[in-house]
Amino acid sequence: MAVQYRDYYDTLGVSRDASQDEIKKAFKKLARKNHPDVAKDQTNAEEKFKAINEAYEVLSDPEKRKKYDLLGENWDQAGAPGGGGFSGFPGGGGGQYEYNFGGSTGFSDFFESMFGGGGGMGGDPFGGYGGGQRARSNRPMPGQDIEADLLVRIEEIMTGATRELRLARPEAGGGGGETTIRVKIPKGVGEGQKIRCAGLGYPGQNGGKKGDLYLRVRVERHPLYRPKGKDLESDLLLAPWEIALGASVTAPTPHGDVKLTIKPGTTPGTRMRLKGKGLPKGSEDFGDLFMIVTVEFPETISEEEKKLWEEMAEKSSFQPRNP
Repeated sequence: MAVQYRDYYDTLGVSRDASQDEIKKAFKKLARKNHPDVAKDQTNAEEKFKAINEAYEVLSDPEKRKKYDLLGENWDQAGAPGGGGFSGFPGGGGGQYEYNFGGSTGFSDFFESMFGGGGGMGGDPFGGYGGGQRARSNRPMPGQDIEADLLVRIEEIMTGATRELRLARPEAGGGGGETTIRVKIPKGVGEGQKIRCAGLGYPGQNGGKKGDLYLRVRVERHPLYRPKGKDLESDLLLAPWEIALGASVTAPTPHGDVKLTIKPGTTPGTRMRLKGKGLPKGSEDFGDLFMIVTVEFPETISEEEKKLWEEMAEKSSFQPRNP
């Protein structure tokens, strides 16, 4: 099965020598525009957002980015380790053992092949036993475990969810075929935690039990919220005049919109704590949401707006460099 190369730099619209700050800014801009909750074009919003998340997952991680840059478009000819799938293994009867997720983990087949973990190209699906030993031994041998990344949305973490995954599974002596499994995503699951799917790893030999499938949780980057354990951070974007004059604004939270009062002269960087508006940390309890006051300036202004800014500059006694 051919796996198509993905240009993550092109996905984020940055150059190959872009700094981490440039990559982060590009992601934020695209994420706000394409998140399924806010995108104007709902037809392809979810797929676009997944692609943006995948690109950021790789380019924001120095080790993954280094590996991606090193292998490039010829990744499949350079011995790139197989992730959740597409790794061939010699097996009984000269067949091959394939294990792939068909993109249902939230990441593309290309990502799973390069970064998903698991057996690895040239690895052994029979628990690390060498081919010669397999041929000589009739002892039961357990199958190898498989690991893959599972992209989980914050909305799924809030309530728990059930995800359907399509697997092309191997069977001892060849064969197997595609099957669909239902995976329960626990409420409150966190970054890096593993969900165990018993018996869905590589097959054993000579009656040995099957390995397990472990899905390693990767929390999907959200345009509004940044997880910090069970707490969340979010930027509260305010116009300069709202900072100066004060304002009453509506802010989104995973629990619904809330009204916030901004006092005149509130300092940018101020952290406003919204108790219990974060991620689940038990059956009933939740972490907190911290809104960080951020001043947002317009990218362009009209002639009329320019005149108003100039008039304020002439009349204001404020001198930021001479307090």
